[in-house]
Amino acid sequence: MPGPMARRIDVTGAGGVRLAAWEFGDPPKTDRTPGTGDRPGVLLLHGLMGRASHWAPTARWLSARHRAVALDQRGHGRSDKPPHGSYTRDAYVEDVEAALEQLGLGPAVLIGHAMGALTGWQLAAKRPDLVRGLIICDMRASALGAASQHTWTEWFRAWPVPFATLADVRKWFGEDDPWVERPNPARGEFYAEVMAESPDGWRPVFDPQQMLRTRETWVYDAHWEELAQVRCPTLVVRGLDGELGRAEAQEMVRVLPGGQYAEVADAGHLVHYDQPEAWRAAIEPFLDALMDA
Repeated sequence: MPGPMARRIDVTGAGGVRLAAWEFGDPPKTDRTPGTGDRPGVLLLHGLMGRASHWAPTARWLSARHRAVALDQRGHGRSDKPPHGSYTRDAYVEDVEAALEQLGLGPAVLIGHAMGALTGWQLAAKRPDLVRGLIICDMRASALGAASQHTWTEWFRAWPVPFATLADVRKWFGEDDPWVERPNPARGEFYAEVMAESPDGWRPVFDPQQMLRTRETWVYDAHWEELAQVRCPTLVVRGLDGELGRAEAQEMVRVLPGGQYAEVADAGHLVHYDQPEAWRAAIEPFLDALMDA
């Protein structure tokens, strides 16, 4: 759960899938006509295996000046987990399009981590009228390839599920995971947040096979062409130890017509979770400039 400061709003995504959105701060005014002084919308999109609650610290400070909403994407969190065949790139993009329209958020700033960032820029290319700004957090535009998908398949198989306790979840993902080069307590907390208690222990709230199906819809393709079609101001953020290298990030900024660049030291792939204060310092000037434009 994102916490007491958030209220749940269900929206209907592509194919009738029920999506759980979480709004932080005060509810919006009923009258959303231009000039009423209502706060500009921000929609936060988690990455693969994530959930809306991962954005809670960011959403809470954003809500002072923005209407901040975090979305549980299909197959994740409290949203529906439809059967095989429903995890296409188009479905994810159409879900966000529907959420923006049903929540009355657009034109909004989209803040996306990893897969959520890809969904954000694909929507910005498709529906520029709905997106006034975009923040891409640690997502590559290049194809990752078959070897990457194989690694993920083997990684899921290595999970010692069910976990007996949440402490075991934190320890395995934060310290014992053989696919991680060094211990990271924040990573352990991240994965503890996507576990739910079952009769035999703690298991993920998502189906790992659905996550692999989701991933295979984008890891084999490059996404430079769609990136070049994004016309709104866009900030590319990378953790210095993350998955997006500096050279590729700077090339993404060059390709983007309105691209800007920021990096966060002592952060890996989970930039906003590893270093929340540094993450805020990296993105807040960009958001302020959008508001002043």
